[in-house]
Amino acid sequence: MSLKTRGILVIVVGTIMGISLSLGGALVTGYNDSGSKDPTLENAQLFAEVMERVKQDYVEPIDDTALLESAIRGMVSNLDAHSQYLDADQYRDIRVSTTGSYSGVGLEVSTADGEILVVSPMDGSPAQRAGIRAGDSIVAIDGTTVANEGLHETISRMRGRAGSPIAITVLRGEQEEVLVFSMRREKIQVASVRHEVLEQSLAYVRISQFSETTAGEVSRAIDDMMDEVDAKTGKMLTGLVLDLRNNPGGILDAAVEVSDLFLDSGLIVTADGRTAESRFTKSARRGDILDGASIVVLVNKGSASASEIVAGALQDHNRALVVGTSTFGKGLVQTVMPLSKGRAIKLTTSRYYTPSGDSIHAVGIMPDIVIEGTREHPQQSISASVDRAGDEQLMEALDQLSKQRILQSSAR
Repeated sequence: MSLKTRGILVIVVGTIMGISLSLGGALVTGYNDSGSKDPTLENAQLFAEVMERVKQDYVEPIDDTALLESAIRGMVSNLDAHSQYLDADQYRDIRVSTTGSYSGVGLEVSTADGEILVVSPMDGSPAQRAGIRAGDSIVAIDGTTVANEGLHETISRMRGRAGSPIAITVLRGEQEEVLVFSMRREKIQVASVRHEVLEQSLAYVRISQFSETTAGEVSRAIDDMMDEVDAKTGKMLTGLVLDLRNNPGGILDAAVEVSDLFLDSGLIVTADGRTAESRFTKSARRGDILDGASIVVLVNKGSASASEIVAGALQDHNRALVVGTSTFGKGLVQTVMPLSKGRAIKLTTSRYYTPSGDSIHAVGIMPDIVIEGTREHPQQSISASVDRAGDEQLMEALDQLSKQRILQSSAR
């Protein structure tokens, strides 16, 4: 065994001893009270032996840093499908998705057939003002090709310090016209909510993910639509379609805040874990932003985690009708814990339960009305327009809201 690997073994054993002491456990020694060898020390030695074999015999050279990081990743990811070790870049991306802001040019991009394609430039962004369009294929950034890069690397290169210059080269149209757009990066606020008045007094709100700004965005969207309907008809909103399809989740507190917008009282979600911080109860405060107007929530297999908290809370309180297909079934809560040098771990710390006390993990939420949908709906871009003619789930939601409106009018 090399001196370096022995040193790593000493560090591993020392770390284990330190953890054992901090937890009030017995000091790690070569033997326990019964005289048998301590399994913790044996496993630490096994770790060092495996690391030495890999360093000596693996088909390609690999350094200690890469091996240790792989071991850490494996330790965390093997706990469950959602726990994860995050390097500095991954942790930065997590912070962007949860805070809803970053410094860049404001492009939604995806990959198709090896190309980096523009899904949509964000409204008011440097990219939109410069003239980049949906469908453009990004081929270079600052004169350097993106051909050998993946989506993550390309996105990272487009981000940077606010005010710094950037040039993006694209191919446009069937003729593959080469265009170069120069601009400066700005602070970009990522919208997680899209809204539209679909009929005379029926509103539509789509949430693509739950970030720190989502509840405020939903509240402003509904206020705007109320003003629009009042100006056109002199009436109030009579119904809302809340579209949570293909929403993977996000911040739990944001889901609680969105649920609270539509509830006057009652339990929203409970969670149970090993620590005091992981055990909690969240309840609604008085005040329904829609004043009792009907709600239909759209869900599908892509609706997970925070989306299921909202759908479950509104369904259990009979505040909304849930339409679509059964949801993903992720009833676990992850906590992001910062580490040194900009790294972090995302660790499962709780199981959550709907107001009825049910755990939806690996089960999902069953809609009140099952309507099969298609991959095309909703469209990938948050700024994409609503397709009322081709989206069967949306058409069912509007039909249900129209029926409720008729019943309410008859009751008066």
